[in-house]
Amino acid sequence: MASALGMIAGYLLSRYVIYALQIPEETDRQKYVALLLITSFTLLLGYAGIALGLSRASSWTSLIQAVHKRQSNGANQKLVDTIVIIDGRLADICKSGFIEGTLLIPRFVLKELQNIADSSDVLRRARGRRGLDILKLIQEDTSKVSVLVIEDDPHDAQDVDGKLVRLARELGAKILTNDFNLNKVAQIEGVQVLNINDLANALKPAVLPDEQMRVKIIKEGKEAFQGVGYLDDGTMVVVDGGKEHVGKDVSVLVTSVLQTTAGRMIFTKLQSVHS
Repeated sequence: MASALGMIAGYLLSRYVIYALQIPEETDRQKYVALLLITSFTLLLGYAGIALGLSRASSWTSLIQAVHKRQSNGANQKLVDTIVIIDGRLADICKSGFIEGTLLIPRFVLKELQNIADSSDVLRRARGRRGLDILKLIQEDTSKVSVLVIEDDPHDAQDVDGKLVRLARELGAKILTNDFNLNKVAQIEGVQVLNINDLANALKPAVLPDEQMRVKIIKEGKEAFQGVGYLDDGTMVVVDGGKEHVGKDVSVLVTSVLQTTAGRMIFTKLQSVHS
């Protein structure tokens, strides 16, 4: 582009010089002089345009990236972490329509996911392949979000989490994750985080003290006489006096509810045994 603009400028400048010097183009000699001026100015300024374009290539790239980021700041964009892709719940959430906008998949996240899928460890390899399948599922037409793979890779950050936080700050995007450590680091850096675990905890039905419920005791608890069961949504229920009834369905009375970053725990006391 710089070369083309330089050649056009050279041609126009040569025409101006011919007009200013009042060089007629009647004889062969005069035509030769006019052609020499046009060719010289066109080549000279064209070369100057090439030199300018090459010397300022990095500046042009930075300018284009800045314009791209400025345009994307107003968009509803979310950077996706590797762990939340492997988790699998993201596909159902996207399909339900609770997440809207554009999901940004950085190339370094895709590369990390591929490295996990190529691992020699069987469990790790299965997790990586599951993540790739989930990502492909999100890209299908049934999903209500658009997925965009971006090439941005902050080189001043070494680990994937650091690159995600830095990229989110540059793009003005949110981070979609369920990684506890990434969540804390992003909050310290002032980046907004959408945590899948927080969403899951918010959707769990409310349980109040003195409420009766039924649960199956799966195992013994850490404290004496305690048994542990789980609700359908995975919430842990600690039953005081349930140690002797492992494997049985019991009726319990809720005494307290403890909300932690890892989830919710319901403390109850035994009322009756059903089976």
